[in-house]
Amino acid sequence: MSERKVPESPKDFVHKLRISLKELRETQRWLKLIQKVPLIKKPELLNDILEETEELIKIFVTSIKTAEKKKK
Repeated sequence: MSERKVPESPKDFVHKLRISLKELRETQRWLKLIQKVPLIKKPELLNDILEETEELIKIFVTSIKTAEKKKK
């Protein structure tokens, strides 16, 4: 069984959330580029995953705000 890395502190938790948010935003940019160029035959197939990515970004932004409030 693999070990999960648990944040050691609220500061560490927020840091990990921020890294995840950065990766989500980068993924979103690449997906949009793939869709606009288009680099695939059916770019509309990316619509659902782009919507999901946007929702995840909103969740992470809210989570960061909440965690930062609790940190204070």
